[in-house]
Amino acid sequence: MSRPGERATLRLRETGADEPPRYAPEWLRLREPADATARSRGLLDPLRARLVRTPRRADGLVVHDIGCGTGSMGRWLAPRLVGAQHWVLHDRDPYLLHFAAAASPRSAADGSRVTAETRRGDIARLTADVLAGASLVTASALLDVLTREEIGTLVAACAGAGCPALLTLSVAGRVELTEPHAMDAEITEAFNAHQRRGGLLGPDAVTAAAEAFAEHGATVRLEPSPWRLGPGQAALTEQWLRGWVGAAVEERPDLAERADAYLAERLAACAAGELRVVVHHHDLLALCAPVDGGA
Repeated sequence: MSRPGERATLRLRETGADEPPRYAPEWLRLREPADATARSRGLLDPLRARLVRTPRRADGLVVHDIGCGTGSMGRWLAPRLVGAQHWVLHDRDPYLLHFAAAASPRSAADGSRVTAETRRGDIARLTADVLAGASLVTASALLDVLTREEIGTLVAACAGAGCPALLTLSVAGRVELTEPHAMDAEITEAFNAHQRRGGLLGPDAVTAAAEAFAEHGATVRLEPSPWRLGPGQAALTEQWLRGWVGAAVEERPDLAERADAYLAERLAACAAGELRVVVHHHDLLALCAPVDGGA
């Protein structure tokens, strides 16, 4: 049986010794409904207005989904856009790409055809040439697991290709739990520090990305996209709690004994339907200047 602080949230699947850890599709499927509810609808109208003025290939809009995981972003966004679309699904993990391709959407908001292809690769190799002809670049829950250099690579590729970017669900570093507990702030601080390990930007990522896009001349909009978890999302809340507290303890082992008691109390409240959690995120829309000087 796992200890209360075990990081079950991530459900990392096993990889080789030289490979980075990979997310398991079970965790991505568990969070997908909450992600879909949280994403900002307020960024869709300016995005649609830009896409209407974007030249299209014969097969419609070309959307590059970076770090696509199991493809949840496509399942959310494709049915909200009008017209034929071709999605290019990028991920370093062929296991996740298999799920993304199998469950990719088939039709747009107006019933137009949606197709998909997969490309295995790392964001470090993303360039404007890779994105040539792209109508849109999108990603979900990606920015906060990147370094400043990797965000610079992503931004430069989008700006160089002249395509907009919709980047959703970047952690904001703020969490609210009901009822408040004396350890909430301490766990949050330790978790945020863990998110910044190894040069990753964690909760600083969305600000860094917004600044980088602005430096490239893009118009940038930010909108909140919080998870609001209650009794109806108890399974997700449980897994999130385990991962949140587990990461805090990895960062600060001195918290272990108190954190285990804290987590046990929070899990009991979750099981009883008494716990509500708001996990704050931000969505970012960057409208890069078209390379052909168009609208």
